[in-house]
Amino acid sequence: MKNFFNYFLCFFLFQNIIAQDRITGEPFATRSEVLGQNGMVATSHPLATQIGLDVLKNGGNAIDAAIAANAALGLMEPTGSGIGGDLFAIVWDGKTKKLYGLNASGRSPKKLTLEYFEKQNMDKIPSHGALPVSVPGAVDGWFELHKKFGSKPMSEILAPAIQYAENGFPLTELISWYLHRSIPFFESQGFPNIKDTYIKQHGGKLPNEGEIYKNPYLANTYRKIVEGGRDAFYNGDIAKTVEKFIKEQGGFLSAQDFADHKSQWVEPVSINYRGYDVWELPPNGQGIAALQMLQILEEYDFSNIDFGSTEHLHLFTEAKKLAFEDRAKYYADMDFFDVPVSQLLSDDYAKERKAQINTQAGTYTAGEISEGDTIYMTVADNQGTMISLIQSNYRGMGSGMAPPKLGFMLQDRGELFSLKRGQANTYEPGKRPFHTIIPAFITKDGKPYVSFGVMGGDFQPMGHTQIVMNLVDFGMNLQEAGDAPRWDHTGGASPLGKITEDTGLIRTESGIPYTTIRGLMDKGHAIGTARGIYGGYQAILWDDKNKVYHGASESRKDGQAAGY
Repeated sequence: MKNFFNYFLCFFLFQNIIAQDRITGEPFATRSEVLGQNGMVATSHPLATQIGLDVLKNGGNAIDAAIAANAALGLMEPTGSGIGGDLFAIVWDGKTKKLYGLNASGRSPKKLTLEYFEKQNMDKIPSHGALPVSVPGAVDGWFELHKKFGSKPMSEILAPAIQYAENGFPLTELISWYLHRSIPFFESQGFPNIKDTYIKQHGGKLPNEGEIYKNPYLANTYRKIVEGGRDAFYNGDIAKTVEKFIKEQGGFLSAQDFADHKSQWVEPVSINYRGYDVWELPPNGQGIAALQMLQILEEYDFSNIDFGSTEHLHLFTEAKKLAFEDRAKYYADMDFFDVPVSQLLSDDYAKERKAQINTQAGTYTAGEISEGDTIYMTVADNQGTMISLIQSNYRGMGSGMAPPKLGFMLQDRGELFSLKRGQANTYEPGKRPFHTIIPAFITKDGKPYVSFGVMGGDFQPMGHTQIVMNLVDFGMNLQEAGDAPRWDHTGGASPLGKITEDTGLIRTESGIPYTTIRGLMDKGHAIGTARGIYGGYQAILWDDKNKVYHGASESRKDGQAAGY
Protein backbone atom coordinates (compact mmCIF):
# COMPACT_ATOMS: atom_id res chain seq x y z
CA MET A 1 0.00 0.00 0.00
CA LYS A 2 2.83 2.41 0.84
CA ASN A 3 4.50 1.85 -2.55
CA PHE A 4 1.16 2.30 -4.31
CA PHE A 5 0.66 5.62 -2.51
CA ASN A 6 4.12 6.84 -3.46
CA TYR A 7 3.62 5.97 -7.11
CA PHE A 8 0.20 7.64 -7.12
CA LEU A 9 1.72 10.72 -5.52
CA CYS A 10 4.44 10.87 -8.14
CA PHE A 11 1.85 10.63 -10.91
CA PHE A 12 -0.15 13.46 -9.29
CA LEU A 13 2.90 15.68 -9.01
CA PHE A 14 3.86 14.92 -12.60
CA GLN A 15 0.43 16.07 -13.78
CA ASN A 16 0.86 19.35 -11.90
CA ILE A 17 4.37 20.37 -12.93
CA ILE A 18 4.59 24.13 -13.28
CA ALA A 19 8.31 24.67 -12.96
CA GLN A 20 9.92 26.45 -15.89
CA ASP A 21 13.32 25.74 -17.32
CA ARG A 22 15.98 28.19 -16.17
CA ILE A 23 16.95 28.65 -19.83
CA THR A 24 13.87 30.85 -20.32
CA GLY A 25 15.59 33.58 -18.29
CA GLU A 26 12.47 34.30 -16.19
CA PRO A 27 11.84 31.24 -14.05
CA PHE A 28 8.97 31.17 -11.58
CA ALA A 29 8.26 34.92 -11.46
CA THR A 30 4.58 35.92 -11.19
CA ARG A 31 5.47 39.53 -11.96
CA SER A 32 8.46 41.82 -12.31
CA GLU A 33 10.27 43.41 -9.38
CA VAL A 34 9.05 46.75 -8.04
CA LEU A 35 11.58 49.60 -8.35
CA GLY A 36 12.01 52.88 -6.48
CA GLN A 37 14.74 55.42 -5.84
CA ASN A 38 13.51 57.04 -2.63
CA GLY A 39 12.02 54.23 -0.58
CA MET A 40 10.36 50.84 -0.61
CA VAL A 41 7.82 49.01 1.57
CA ALA A 42 6.99 45.30 1.31
CA THR A 43 4.37 43.79 3.61
CA SER A 44 1.84 40.97 3.52
CA HIS A 45 -1.13 43.36 3.10
CA PRO A 46 -1.54 46.05 0.38
CA LEU A 47 -3.17 48.59 2.71
CA ALA A 48 -0.38 48.21 5.26
CA THR A 49 2.16 48.70 2.47
CA GLN A 50 0.40 51.90 1.42
CA ILE A 51 0.39 53.17 5.02
CA GLY A 52 4.14 52.62 5.25
CA LEU A 53 4.68 54.31 1.89
CA ASP A 54 2.61 57.33 2.98
CA VAL A 55 4.76 57.67 6.10
CA LEU A 56 7.90 57.72 3.94
CA LYS A 57 6.42 60.25 1.52
CA ASN A 58 5.42 62.49 4.44
CA GLY A 59 8.99 62.68 5.73
CA GLY A 60 9.11 59.68 8.03
CA ASN A 61 11.96 57.19 7.94
CA ALA A 62 12.02 53.42 7.52
CA ILE A 63 11.50 52.75 11.23
CA ASP A 64 8.50 55.11 11.44
CA ALA A 65 7.00 53.42 8.39
CA ALA A 66 7.68 49.92 9.73
CA ILE A 67 5.95 50.63 13.05
CA ALA A 68 2.97 52.18 11.25
CA ALA A 69 2.67 49.21 8.92
CA ASN A 70 3.09 46.69 11.75
CA ALA A 71 0.33 48.40 13.74
CA ALA A 72 -1.91 48.20 10.68
CA LEU A 73 -1.11 44.52 10.19
CA GLY A 74 -2.15 43.78 13.77
CA LEU A 75 -5.57 45.07 12.74
CA MET A 76 -5.74 43.86 9.14
CA GLU A 77 -4.05 40.49 9.62
CA PRO A 78 -5.01 39.48 13.19
CA THR A 79 -4.67 35.86 12.10
CA GLY A 80 -0.88 36.20 12.12
CA SER A 81 0.14 39.21 14.15
CA GLY A 82 -0.79 41.81 16.74
CA ILE A 83 0.28 43.53 19.92
CA GLY A 84 -0.41 40.35 21.87
CA GLY A 85 2.73 38.85 20.30
CA ASP A 86 6.49 39.28 19.99
CA LEU A 87 8.79 41.06 17.55
CA PHE A 88 12.32 40.70 16.17
CA ALA A 89 14.13 43.13 13.87
CA ILE A 90 17.42 43.71 12.08
CA VAL A 91 18.13 47.34 11.15
CA TRP A 92 20.73 48.68 8.75
CA ASP A 93 21.21 52.28 9.88
CA GLY A 94 21.97 54.58 6.97
CA LYS A 95 23.79 57.03 9.27
CA THR A 96 26.17 54.75 11.15
CA LYS A 97 26.45 52.21 8.29
CA LYS A 98 26.05 49.23 10.60
CA LEU A 99 23.56 46.54 11.57
CA TYR A 100 21.57 46.45 14.80
CA GLY A 101 19.49 43.56 16.14
CA LEU A 102 16.45 43.77 18.41
CA ASN A 103 15.01 40.86 20.37
CA ALA A 104 11.59 42.00 21.56
CA SER A 105 10.33 38.63 22.74
CA GLY A 106 8.56 38.21 26.06
CA ARG A 107 9.29 35.98 29.01
CA SER A 108 7.34 33.33 30.88
CA PRO A 109 5.33 34.18 34.03
CA LYS A 110 7.54 34.33 37.09
CA LYS A 111 4.97 32.61 39.30
CA LEU A 112 4.57 29.64 36.94
CA THR A 113 7.07 26.87 37.66
CA LEU A 114 8.14 23.61 36.04
CA GLU A 115 6.89 21.82 39.15
CA TYR A 116 3.37 23.06 38.40
CA PHE A 117 3.34 21.23 35.07
CA GLU A 118 4.84 18.13 36.67
CA LYS A 119 2.17 18.06 39.37
CA GLN A 120 -0.46 18.30 36.63
CA ASN A 121 1.19 15.31 34.90
CA MET A 122 1.73 17.37 31.76
CA ASP A 123 4.48 16.39 29.33
CA LYS A 124 3.76 19.32 27.01
CA ILE A 125 2.53 22.88 27.51
CA PRO A 126 -0.96 23.23 25.97
CA SER A 127 -1.24 24.98 22.61
CA HIS A 128 -4.15 27.20 23.67
CA GLY A 129 -5.59 28.71 26.81
CA ALA A 130 -3.89 30.67 29.59
CA LEU A 131 -0.87 28.45 30.30
CA PRO A 132 1.16 29.06 27.10
CA VAL A 133 0.78 32.86 27.34
CA SER A 134 4.04 34.77 27.77
CA VAL A 135 4.55 38.54 28.02
CA PRO A 136 3.81 40.20 24.66
CA GLY A 137 6.92 42.08 23.54
CA ALA A 138 5.81 43.82 20.34
CA VAL A 139 4.79 47.19 21.82
CA ASP A 140 8.04 47.54 23.74
CA GLY A 141 9.80 46.59 20.50
CA TRP A 142 8.09 49.48 18.71
CA PHE A 143 9.22 51.95 21.34
CA GLU A 144 12.78 50.63 21.44
CA LEU A 145 13.03 50.96 17.66
CA HIS A 146 11.45 54.41 17.79
CA LYS A 147 13.69 55.64 20.60
CA LYS A 148 16.83 54.60 18.75
CA PHE A 149 15.92 55.41 15.16
CA GLY A 150 12.45 56.99 14.85
CA SER A 151 11.72 60.53 13.73
CA LYS A 152 7.94 61.06 13.64
CA PRO A 153 5.80 61.19 16.82
CA MET A 154 3.98 57.98 17.70
CA SER A 155 0.67 59.85 17.45
CA GLU A 156 1.32 60.34 13.74
CA ILE A 157 2.72 56.83 13.25
CA LEU A 158 -0.28 55.03 14.78
CA ALA A 159 -2.93 57.38 13.36
CA PRO A 160 -3.60 55.37 10.14
CA ALA A 161 -4.12 52.11 12.03
CA ILE A 162 -6.47 53.86 14.48
CA GLN A 163 -8.47 55.34 11.61
CA TYR A 164 -8.81 51.97 9.85
CA ALA A 165 -9.72 50.23 13.12
CA GLU A 166 -12.58 52.67 13.70
CA ASN A 167 -13.87 53.13 10.15
CA GLY A 168 -13.08 49.69 8.81
CA PHE A 169 -11.47 48.19 5.73
CA PRO A 170 -12.41 45.41 3.27
CA LEU A 171 -11.22 41.94 4.26
CA THR A 172 -8.94 40.22 1.78
CA GLU A 173 -9.70 36.70 0.57
CA LEU A 174 -6.92 35.01 2.53
CA ILE A 175 -7.52 36.75 5.86
CA SER A 176 -11.25 36.14 5.59
CA TRP A 177 -10.53 32.44 5.10
CA TYR A 178 -8.20 32.39 8.11
CA LEU A 179 -10.75 34.16 10.32
CA HIS A 180 -13.54 31.78 9.32
CA ARG A 181 -11.26 28.89 10.20
CA SER A 182 -9.94 30.31 13.51
CA ILE A 183 -12.83 32.09 15.22
CA PRO A 184 -15.21 29.08 15.23
CA PHE A 185 -12.43 26.98 16.77
CA PHE A 186 -11.94 29.45 19.64
CA GLU A 187 -15.70 29.64 20.17
CA SER A 188 -15.93 25.85 20.26
CA GLN A 189 -13.32 25.85 23.06
CA GLY A 190 -15.48 28.19 25.12
CA PHE A 191 -12.86 30.94 25.25
CA PRO A 192 -14.43 34.22 26.47
CA ASN A 193 -14.62 37.56 24.65
CA ILE A 194 -14.20 36.07 21.17
CA LYS A 195 -17.59 37.22 19.87
CA ASP A 196 -17.31 40.60 21.56
CA THR A 197 -13.84 41.23 20.09
CA TYR A 198 -14.20 39.86 16.57
CA ILE A 199 -17.90 39.44 15.70
CA LYS A 200 -20.21 41.76 17.66
CA GLN A 201 -19.36 44.94 15.73
CA HIS A 202 -20.18 43.21 12.42
CA GLY A 203 -23.84 42.50 13.05
CA GLY A 204 -23.19 39.22 14.80
CA LYS A 205 -21.37 37.43 11.98
CA LEU A 206 -17.84 37.29 10.66
CA PRO A 207 -17.30 39.40 7.54
CA ASN A 208 -16.53 37.66 4.26
CA GLU A 209 -14.05 38.70 1.59
CA GLY A 210 -14.76 42.26 0.47
CA GLU A 211 -16.93 43.07 3.49
CA ILE A 212 -15.90 45.74 5.99
CA TYR A 213 -14.02 44.71 9.12
CA LYS A 214 -13.63 46.96 12.17
CA ASN A 215 -12.01 46.72 15.60
CA PRO A 216 -12.93 49.75 17.74
CA TYR A 217 -11.50 48.12 20.87
CA LEU A 218 -8.08 47.97 19.22
CA ALA A 219 -8.44 51.61 18.16
CA ASN A 220 -8.96 52.55 21.82
CA THR A 221 -5.95 50.48 22.89
CA TYR A 222 -3.77 52.16 20.27
CA ARG A 223 -4.98 55.55 21.53
CA LYS A 224 -3.93 54.65 25.06
CA ILE A 225 -0.49 53.71 23.75
CA VAL A 226 -0.23 57.03 21.90
CA GLU A 227 -1.22 58.98 25.01
CA GLY A 228 0.79 57.04 27.58
CA GLY A 229 3.64 55.52 25.58
CA ARG A 230 4.94 52.02 26.28
CA ASP A 231 4.07 52.42 29.97
CA ALA A 232 0.38 52.57 29.07
CA PHE A 233 0.75 48.99 27.90
CA TYR A 234 3.22 47.60 30.46
CA ASN A 235 2.50 49.61 33.61
CA GLY A 236 -1.14 50.66 33.40
CA ASP A 237 -4.71 49.49 33.04
CA ILE A 238 -3.94 47.25 30.06
CA ALA A 239 -1.53 45.09 32.06
CA LYS A 240 -3.96 44.96 34.98
CA THR A 241 -6.81 43.93 32.68
CA VAL A 242 -4.66 41.15 31.22
CA GLU A 243 -3.61 39.92 34.68
CA LYS A 244 -7.19 39.74 35.95
CA PHE A 245 -8.38 37.96 32.82
CA ILE A 246 -5.55 35.42 32.67
CA LYS A 247 -5.92 34.52 36.34
CA GLU A 248 -9.65 33.97 35.81
CA GLN A 249 -8.70 31.53 33.04
CA GLY A 250 -6.31 29.58 35.27
CA GLY A 251 -3.10 31.24 34.12
CA PHE A 252 -0.23 33.01 35.86
CA LEU A 253 0.76 36.04 33.75
CA SER A 254 0.76 39.11 36.00
CA ALA A 255 0.95 42.87 35.78
CA GLN A 256 4.35 42.57 37.43
CA ASP A 257 5.52 40.34 34.55
CA PHE A 258 4.49 43.16 32.21
CA ALA A 259 6.24 45.79 34.31
CA ASP A 260 9.46 43.78 34.42
CA HIS A 261 9.56 43.24 30.65
CA LYS A 262 12.29 44.77 28.51
CA SER A 263 13.51 44.21 24.97
CA GLN A 264 17.16 43.48 24.27
CA TRP A 265 19.47 44.95 21.64
CA VAL A 266 21.68 42.15 20.36
CA GLU A 267 24.53 41.79 17.90
CA PRO A 268 23.42 40.05 14.69
CA VAL A 269 25.56 37.06 13.72
CA SER A 270 26.66 36.07 10.22
CA ILE A 271 28.45 33.65 7.95
CA ASN A 272 29.90 34.40 4.54
CA TYR A 273 28.24 32.44 1.76
CA ARG A 274 30.16 32.70 -1.52
CA GLY A 275 31.04 36.34 -0.92
CA TYR A 276 27.74 37.41 0.65
CA ASP A 277 27.42 37.99 4.40
CA VAL A 278 24.13 36.50 5.59
CA TRP A 279 22.91 37.88 8.93
CA GLU A 280 20.54 36.45 11.53
CA LEU A 281 19.80 37.09 15.21
CA PRO A 282 21.24 34.78 17.88
CA PRO A 283 18.94 32.50 19.94
CA ASN A 284 16.34 32.31 21.51
CA GLY A 285 15.30 32.38 17.85
CA GLN A 286 16.22 29.78 15.24
CA GLY A 287 17.96 32.08 12.75
CA ILE A 288 21.38 30.50 13.10
CA ALA A 289 19.91 27.23 11.76
CA ALA A 290 19.82 28.91 8.34
CA LEU A 291 23.46 29.93 8.77
CA GLN A 292 24.44 26.39 9.77
CA MET A 293 22.69 25.02 6.69
CA LEU A 294 24.46 27.50 4.42
CA GLN A 295 27.82 26.68 6.00
CA ILE A 296 27.34 23.03 5.11
CA LEU A 297 25.93 23.69 1.63
CA GLU A 298 28.80 26.00 0.72
CA GLU A 299 30.99 22.90 0.71
CA TYR A 300 29.23 21.79 -2.51
CA ASP A 301 29.62 23.23 -6.01
CA PHE A 302 26.12 24.23 -7.07
CA SER A 303 27.28 25.59 -10.40
CA ASN A 304 26.92 21.99 -11.59
CA ILE A 305 23.66 21.23 -9.75
CA ASP A 306 20.34 22.38 -11.21
CA PHE A 307 17.68 24.13 -9.18
CA GLY A 308 14.99 21.71 -8.07
CA SER A 309 17.02 18.64 -9.00
CA THR A 310 17.25 15.50 -6.90
CA GLU A 311 20.81 16.37 -5.87
CA HIS A 312 19.76 19.91 -4.86
CA LEU A 313 16.88 18.78 -2.61
CA HIS A 314 18.82 15.82 -1.20
CA LEU A 315 21.82 17.89 -0.09
CA PHE A 316 19.54 20.66 1.21
CA THR A 317 17.49 18.18 3.25
CA GLU A 318 20.51 16.47 4.79
CA ALA A 319 22.00 19.84 5.75
CA LYS A 320 18.67 20.79 7.30
CA LYS A 321 18.56 17.58 9.34
CA LEU A 322 22.04 18.23 10.74
CA ALA A 323 21.30 21.86 11.64
CA PHE A 324 17.96 21.02 13.25
CA GLU A 325 19.51 18.36 15.48
CA ASP A 326 21.75 21.11 16.85
CA ARG A 327 18.74 23.42 17.05
CA ALA A 328 16.98 20.90 19.28
CA LYS A 329 19.95 20.51 21.62
CA TYR A 330 21.48 23.98 21.83
CA TYR A 331 19.02 26.78 20.90
CA ALA A 332 17.45 28.55 23.87
CA ASP A 333 17.29 31.85 25.77
CA MET A 334 20.95 32.86 26.08
CA ASP A 335 20.26 34.49 29.45
CA PHE A 336 19.68 30.94 30.77
CA PHE A 337 21.89 28.77 28.56
CA ASP A 338 25.33 29.35 27.07
CA VAL A 339 24.55 28.66 23.40
CA PRO A 340 27.86 27.94 21.59
CA VAL A 341 27.02 30.20 18.62
CA SER A 342 30.56 30.79 17.35
CA GLN A 343 31.36 27.08 17.38
CA LEU A 344 28.10 26.11 15.70
CA LEU A 345 28.90 28.58 12.90
CA SER A 346 32.59 27.75 12.49
CA ASP A 347 34.00 26.43 9.22
CA ASP A 348 35.58 23.45 10.93
CA TYR A 349 32.30 22.39 12.51
CA ALA A 350 30.48 22.74 9.16
CA LYS A 351 33.06 20.44 7.54
CA GLU A 352 32.63 17.88 10.31
CA ARG A 353 28.86 17.89 9.84
CA LYS A 354 29.10 17.81 6.03
CA ALA A 355 31.28 14.71 6.22
CA GLN A 356 28.29 12.79 7.63
CA ILE A 357 26.21 13.30 4.47
CA ASN A 358 26.19 10.54 1.86
CA THR A 359 24.14 9.68 -1.22
CA GLN A 360 21.18 8.22 0.73
CA ALA A 361 18.72 9.76 3.19
CA GLY A 362 20.22 9.66 6.67
CA THR A 363 19.41 10.22 10.32
CA TYR A 364 21.68 12.22 12.60
CA THR A 365 22.25 13.42 16.13
CA ALA A 366 23.41 16.79 17.39
CA GLY A 367 27.11 17.51 17.07
CA GLU A 368 29.35 17.45 20.11
CA ILE A 369 30.37 20.99 21.06
CA SER A 370 33.15 21.64 23.52
CA GLU A 371 32.12 23.83 26.42
CA GLY A 372 33.15 27.34 25.99
CA ASP A 373 0.90 31.94 11.41
CA THR A 374 3.31 35.38 11.58
CA ILE A 375 3.90 38.48 9.48
CA TYR A 376 7.12 39.57 7.88
CA MET A 377 7.77 43.04 6.45
CA THR A 378 10.67 45.18 5.32
CA VAL A 379 11.06 48.90 4.69
CA ALA A 380 13.80 51.09 3.23
CA ASP A 381 14.06 54.88 3.09
CA ASN A 382 15.93 57.63 1.21
CA GLN A 383 18.62 57.82 3.91
CA GLY A 384 19.74 54.25 3.28
CA THR A 385 18.12 52.80 6.39
CA MET A 386 16.53 49.35 5.95
CA ILE A 387 14.60 47.32 8.49
CA SER A 388 13.86 43.60 8.41
CA LEU A 389 11.00 42.98 10.86
CA ILE A 390 8.99 39.90 11.81
CA GLN A 391 6.14 39.76 14.30
CA SER A 392 3.77 37.02 15.38
CA ASN A 393 1.31 35.61 17.91
CA TYR A 394 2.18 31.96 17.07
CA ARG A 395 -0.34 29.37 15.89
CA GLY A 396 -2.09 31.96 13.75
CA MET A 397 -4.17 34.18 16.01
CA GLY A 398 -2.57 32.96 19.22
CA SER A 399 -3.74 31.41 22.47
CA GLY A 400 -7.47 32.11 22.24
CA MET A 401 -7.06 34.47 25.18
CA ALA A 402 -8.63 37.81 24.19
CA PRO A 403 -8.64 40.17 27.18
CA PRO A 404 -11.94 42.03 27.50
CA LYS A 405 -12.41 45.12 25.33
CA LEU A 406 -8.74 45.48 24.33
CA GLY A 407 -9.11 44.29 20.73
CA PHE A 408 -6.27 41.78 20.54
CA MET A 409 -5.38 38.18 21.38
CA LEU A 410 -2.41 37.08 23.47
CA GLN A 411 0.30 34.86 22.02
CA ASP A 412 0.90 31.22 22.94
CA ARG A 413 4.70 31.12 22.51
CA GLY A 414 5.08 29.39 25.84
CA GLU A 415 3.99 26.19 24.12
CA LEU A 416 7.50 26.04 22.65
CA PHE A 417 9.21 25.31 25.97
CA SER A 418 10.29 21.76 26.73
CA LEU A 419 9.02 20.21 29.96
CA LYS A 420 11.88 17.70 30.09
CA ARG A 421 14.37 18.58 32.80
CA GLY A 422 17.97 19.33 31.93
CA GLN A 423 17.50 20.63 28.37
CA ALA A 424 18.58 24.02 27.01
CA ASN A 425 14.96 24.99 26.34
CA THR A 426 13.44 23.52 29.52
CA TYR A 427 10.76 25.74 31.04
CA GLU A 428 11.84 28.19 33.74
CA PRO A 429 10.07 31.26 35.21
CA GLY A 430 11.05 34.53 33.53
CA LYS A 431 12.62 32.76 30.54
CA ARG A 432 12.12 33.46 26.85
CA PRO A 433 10.85 30.42 24.93
CA PHE A 434 12.48 29.03 21.82
CA HIS A 435 11.23 31.17 18.94
CA THR A 436 10.50 30.32 15.33
CA ILE A 437 10.18 33.84 13.87
CA ILE A 438 13.39 35.24 12.38
CA PRO A 439 14.26 38.30 10.26
CA ALA A 440 17.22 38.13 7.86
CA PHE A 441 19.61 40.47 6.11
CA ILE A 442 22.39 40.17 3.52
CA THR A 443 25.33 42.53 3.08
CA LYS A 444 28.09 42.46 0.47
CA ASP A 445 31.45 44.16 0.80
CA GLY A 446 30.23 45.96 3.92
CA LYS A 447 27.18 47.47 2.19
CA PRO A 448 23.48 46.60 2.51
CA TYR A 449 22.22 44.21 -0.13
CA VAL A 450 18.95 42.40 0.75
CA SER A 451 16.51 42.66 3.65
CA PHE A 452 14.18 39.66 3.62
CA GLY A 453 12.16 37.10 5.49
CA VAL A 454 9.91 34.10 4.93
CA MET A 455 7.06 33.18 7.28
CA GLY A 456 6.09 29.68 8.30
CA GLY A 457 7.08 28.29 11.72
CA ASP A 458 9.82 25.66 11.54
CA PHE A 459 10.06 26.26 7.79
CA GLN A 460 11.67 29.68 8.23
CA PRO A 461 15.37 28.64 8.35
CA MET A 462 14.71 26.43 5.35
CA GLY A 463 12.99 29.32 3.59
CA HIS A 464 15.88 31.69 4.34
CA THR A 465 18.36 29.15 3.00
CA GLN A 466 16.32 28.61 -0.15
CA ILE A 467 16.11 32.35 -0.82
CA VAL A 468 19.86 32.85 -0.37
CA MET A 469 20.62 29.93 -2.67
CA ASN A 470 18.10 31.15 -5.26
CA LEU A 471 19.82 34.55 -5.34
CA VAL A 472 23.44 33.44 -5.09
CA ASP A 473 23.63 29.94 -6.56
CA PHE A 474 20.86 30.04 -9.15
CA GLY A 475 21.02 33.66 -10.29
CA MET A 476 17.36 34.52 -9.72
CA ASN A 477 16.19 38.08 -9.26
CA LEU A 478 14.40 39.14 -6.06
CA GLN A 479 10.89 38.29 -7.30
CA GLU A 480 11.92 34.99 -8.88
CA ALA A 481 13.69 33.96 -5.67
CA GLY A 482 10.41 34.24 -3.77
CA ASP A 483 8.12 32.73 -6.39
CA ALA A 484 10.30 29.67 -7.05
CA PRO A 485 8.83 26.33 -5.87
CA ARG A 486 9.55 25.51 -2.23
CA TRP A 487 9.87 22.41 -0.12
CA ASP A 488 10.40 21.60 3.50
CA HIS A 489 11.43 18.67 5.65
CA THR A 490 9.57 17.56 8.76
CA GLY A 491 10.62 15.07 11.38
CA GLY A 492 13.68 14.90 13.55
CA ALA A 493 14.44 16.35 16.94
CA SER A 494 12.87 19.56 18.23
CA PRO A 495 13.55 22.01 21.09
CA LEU A 496 10.38 20.69 22.75
CA GLY A 497 12.15 17.43 23.52
CA LYS A 498 11.11 15.32 20.52
CA ILE A 499 13.81 12.92 19.30
CA THR A 500 14.63 11.69 15.80
CA GLU A 501 12.83 8.48 14.89
CA ASP A 502 13.29 8.17 11.10
CA THR A 503 14.44 10.10 8.03
CA GLY A 504 11.37 12.35 8.13
CA LEU A 505 9.26 13.64 5.26
CA ILE A 506 10.06 16.00 2.37
CA ARG A 507 6.99 18.01 1.33
CA THR A 508 7.14 19.78 -2.02
CA GLU A 509 5.14 22.35 -3.90
CA SER A 510 3.87 21.25 -7.31
CA GLY A 511 6.64 23.06 -9.17
CA ILE A 512 9.19 20.43 -8.15
CA PRO A 513 9.33 18.03 -11.14
CA TYR A 514 8.53 14.33 -11.18
CA THR A 515 12.12 13.34 -11.94
CA THR A 516 13.23 14.99 -8.71
CA ILE A 517 10.50 13.27 -6.67
CA ARG A 518 11.39 9.89 -8.15
CA GLY A 519 15.10 10.46 -7.54
CA LEU A 520 14.52 11.43 -3.91
CA MET A 521 12.48 8.30 -3.33
CA ASP A 522 15.30 6.24 -4.79
CA LYS A 523 17.59 7.84 -2.19
CA GLY A 524 15.31 6.67 0.61
CA HIS A 525 13.37 9.88 1.24
CA ALA A 526 9.67 9.82 2.07
CA ILE A 527 7.69 12.36 0.02
CA GLY A 528 4.55 14.37 0.75
CA THR A 529 2.79 17.42 -0.66
CA ALA A 530 2.96 20.99 0.59
CA ARG A 531 0.35 22.18 3.11
CA GLY A 532 0.36 25.90 2.35
CA ILE A 533 2.82 26.86 5.11
CA TYR A 534 5.41 28.38 2.81
CA GLY A 535 3.85 31.76 2.03
CA GLY A 536 4.91 35.14 3.30
CA TYR A 537 8.13 36.19 1.57
CA GLN A 538 8.89 39.92 1.34
CA ALA A 539 12.21 41.43 0.32
CA ILE A 540 14.00 44.65 -0.59
CA LEU A 541 17.29 44.72 -2.49
CA TRP A 542 19.58 47.75 -2.68
CA ASP A 543 21.29 48.26 -6.02
CA ASP A 544 24.29 50.31 -4.91
CA LYS A 545 25.51 50.94 -8.45
CA ASN A 546 22.31 52.56 -9.72
CA LYS A 547 21.08 53.71 -6.28
CA VAL A 548 17.73 51.94 -6.73
CA TYR A 549 15.65 49.75 -4.43
CA HIS A 550 14.11 46.54 -5.78
CA GLY A 551 11.04 45.21 -3.96
CA ALA A 552 9.34 41.82 -4.03
CA SER A 553 6.25 40.24 -2.50
CA GLU A 554 5.31 36.75 -3.52
CA SER A 555 2.08 35.41 -4.96
CA ARG A 556 1.20 32.98 -2.14
CA LYS A 557 -0.40 35.70 -0.02
CA ASP A 558 -2.07 39.12 -0.29
CA GLY A 559 1.19 41.07 0.00
CA GLN A 560 2.46 44.04 -1.96
CA ALA A 561 5.77 45.76 -2.55
CA ALA A 562 5.59 49.46 -3.44
CA GLY A 563 8.21 52.15 -3.88
CA TYR A 564 8.56 55.74 -4.98
